[in-house]
Amino acid sequence: MPNKLIFLVGPTAIGKTGISFELAKLIECEIISCDSMQVYRGMGLGTSKPAKVLLDSIPHHLIDIIEPSEEFSVARFRSLAEKAIEEILFRGKTPLLVGGSGLYVKVLIDGIFEAPTTDRELRERLQQEAEEFGTGILYRRLQEVDGDSAGKIHANDLRRIIRALEVYEKAKAPISELRKNTTGLSDKYDVRIFGFNMERAALYRKIDERVDLMFSEGLVSEARALLEGNLSLTASQALGYKETFGYLRGEYDLEEAKRLVKRNTRHFAKRQLTWFRRDERVEWIMVEDGESPGIIAGRIMREYVNK
Repeated sequence: MPNKLIFLVGPTAIGKTGISFELAKLIECEIISCDSMQVYRGMGLGTSKPAKVLLDSIPHHLIDIIEPSEEFSVARFRSLAEKAIEEILFRGKTPLLVGGSGLYVKVLIDGIFEAPTTDRELRERLQQEAEEFGTGILYRRLQEVDGDSAGKIHANDLRRIIRALEVYEKAKAPISELRKNTTGLSDKYDVRIFGFNMERAALYRKIDERVDLMFSEGLVSEARALLEGNLSLTASQALGYKETFGYLRGEYDLEEAKRLVKRNTRHFAKRQLTWFRRDERVEWIMVEDGESPGIIAGRIMREYVNK
């Protein structure tokens, strides 16, 4: 499948990892994780990383690449993922991108707007001008140089007006035009996005089962080891860990920690589905409760990839 990229997206616990492994048996591919937390070493249980047997049998990328003390941004993810995609395609294989981090997926497919860096001196000058002559004078100037942006910004939203004018003066182009010129993978490759969903009660049951398994396999010990180190703000907010940290700090008992992880994971899954449903390019596959990953992978091959 030359220059074809396959994305597998959907809510946590629905079985994307297992499906990706079975699909990888059917096509020659390498897997790229689109998960904002699987990049961290030492955070395997809470982020549900693929088992070692899977990692050893199929090449994976962007898993265990940085320490928990490091911050990680969407821009860095995009750079690393695009490099991995190019290398995989060069080897004649298909990149299979798997994950539920909606922003990461969107930035890869549609690109990211890289605005000029802020200019403190310019910003202060515009701020002072607004204080002396009123916000209206800046808004009218924005209407003249970037009508599209002005039409989307309220006339009293000084912060956004100043930012739009700042970009215009530094880039010598309207911010609206710069956004239009943003390119992503969909501009270069044949991108297919397959999303998974299932009946809500079944999904929530799978989430509860996964959380119970995480704790039984040692999530508390993993979280304790992380607390002993220097955690970045990003890593410290990871779902499953932040609730366990509260237990380790004595804020509540273990059963309450488990309840919070289950509740917050269900909320997260709901937000994931809401995000991906907004993208009309996603081809949805309803997963039946108990349906094996191999059967689902076969459905993808028959109904989508080969059509």
